[in-house]
Parts: sequence; C-alpha cells; structure tokens
Amino acid sequence: MTAPFGAIDCDLHVAVPGMRSLLPYMSQAWQEMITSRGTDGLELASYPPGAPLSCRPDWRPTAGKPGTDLAMLQRQALDALGTRAAITHCLHGGQAVHSEDLARTLCQAVNDWLVVEWLDREPRLRASIVVPMQSPTYAAEEIERCAADKRFVQVQLLAAGEMLLGRRYYWPIYEAALKHDLPIGIHAGSAFRHAPTSNGWPSHFVQDYVGQTMGFEAQLLSLMGEGVFNHFPGLRVVLIESGVTWLPAFLWRAIKSWRGLRSETPWFARSPAELARQHVRLTMQPFDAPGAAEVKRLLEHIDGDHMLLFASDFPHWHYDGIQALPPGLPPDLVHKMSVDNPMATYPRLQETLS
Repeated sequence: MTAPFGAIDCDLHVAVPGMRSLLPYMSQAWQEMITSRGTDGLELASYPPGAPLSCRPDWRPTAGKPGTDLAMLQRQALDALGTRAAITHCLHGGQAVHSEDLARTLCQAVNDWLVVEWLDREPRLRASIVVPMQSPTYAAEEIERCAADKRFVQVQLLAAGEMLLGRRYYWPIYEAALKHDLPIGIHAGSAFRHAPTSNGWPSHFVQDYVGQTMGFEAQLLSLMGEGVFNHFPGLRVVLIESGVTWLPAFLWRAIKSWRGLRSETPWFARSPAELARQHVRLTMQPFDAPGAAEVKRLLEHIDGDHMLLFASDFPHWHYDGIQALPPGLPPDLVHKMSVDNPMATYPRLQETLS
C-alpha cells in the first residue's frame, strides 16, 4: 500500500560521508586534535553501512555510504513517494563516544552540517537535533542552540545508552525540549555501554537487531515508572524504528503488573495504556504484521490510531519499493497517519508547512 500524495515522512536517514565533512564546523583546536588522532568513521555499530538491512540494493549509491547522496534521496524517497516533508535522522557516533567534550563537538558539527548540506538545499527536509546524551547539560545547551531554526522539529536520543531514560539524570533534556515544544524521538540504536540483551552480548547482528524491541519496552516503562510524564505533562515521545506489533502485548502485561505493584510509585497513577496513548507515537517502519487480518487486530488492541506515523525509513530495507504501508489499513487511517498525526505530533510542522 502506498502513502497518499503529500504525506509527511517521519523517519528518513542521512549520513555523514566522513570526518572531513564535519571539520569545517569545528574550532581549529578540535580540527587539529581529530586530524592528529586520525579519527574517522564513527559509525554506530547498530547500523553497519555495508549490512544489507542498512540499505535497499536499489537505494545504495554507486560510491560512498548510504544516505549521503542528496539527488538519490530526492528521487527515491521524496519524489517517488510524493512526500510533502520528511524528518531526517543522522545516526552518528557522536552520541556514543565516551568523552563528553568530544561528543558535544561532534553533535554540534553534525547539526550545523545538517543545516548547510541538507536543510538549506532541500526545502522539504526537516531534522532532529542530535544531542550528546553523555551530558544532559550539554544536550540541553545544544537544544537551545538549535531551537531557533524552526526546521529542527525533534530531539534525537538513542534507545540504549548509559542508563534508562526515565532517570532524573536526563530530565534537563526533557525540560529543554518541552520549552521549545519539541518531541523526544527515541531511535533504535545503541551506544553499547551495556550488552544489548538482558542476558549478555549476542554473537550476531540479527540478535542485536531483533533485541532492540526489548530496549524500547524498557525505556517506555522507565519513562512511565520514573514519573517523566507526570513531571512533563506536555511531553511527546516518538518511538522510531521500534516496530509496532510488540506494543499490545507489552501494554497488557504492564497494565496487569501495574495494578498490583504500583504502591511504591504513587505518582504512577494512570494506566500504562492511558499514558502511552497520550504521550507516545510510533513510526510505521519496520512493521512486522504479515497480513491485513493481523493489521486489523493490532489496531483494535492499540485502540489509538492517532499514535501511528508514516515513515519510509529510507534507505533502510524494510518493505518492497514504494509500498511503504502494510496492507489492510482503512483509507481514513492512511490519511490520518500520513498527514494528520504528524502535524499534530510536531508543532513546528504546523508553523512551517501552513
């Protein structure tokens, strides 16, 4: 199933070709330090550029890394899908390095590079602010720095980092995001501070990839149980590349356990399902339901068609050609998730696309 013409793509990927592309956006001191060390690449291990899952064969450029060719992105992701606007995500190792100061420098450079190389060259593009999660103080400062540019519509965090995202350590990030009415986008990916499964390190990429769902479940329950949504009642969280089909079973178990175990968290006074429907949105790629009947049942279990957002996930390999939506979706829902839901989720789209 194809998205309607004029859809808003809530997950589209661009990539830094190499460290040389970022050097012009750094101070002379940092340029010399990074050059003398020979630092380059800094790809997140969650998305190896050469892995088939990281790029469809027909979307892989003849040279360079996936997501580095603007003309290909325009032709394959924007024009082919009739996209009105697309929110780009740049998954970069700046969010995973151990040095807080280096992380700050890299994230600032990535954001400035995004403006010059992508947003200024293609008016349909918007972007998520890449922040150094290693230091919530630095992250909040980067949100403040980038917020003046209305083309930044979201704050990008990784699904797995130093600790659970509900911890008060991270609350300065949410405060800064809410100040500027920016949703928090939690994207699949890991800084690999800890094993990506609850029982240790996997041996193969497929284990790491499939196990990302457990990370999203843990982060969502952390945000609920630590009281983030109570303290920041206007906060919106978008789960990006989390999948969707895990959500009904997760909510069923969370509700059942919450009813009997909430005495130690009196602020956790609302049902997990209620909190999810009010604060959480999910992008539709990857989508694991195999057919129309399963899609219908899933939607009935979620009971929140306002929660779903259209996404192509360009250039990742999750679906066939331009058939970016699963079968069995009613036409009114297709329009809602492709246009109405993104506009309601991202206030800055309302400002810049009206």
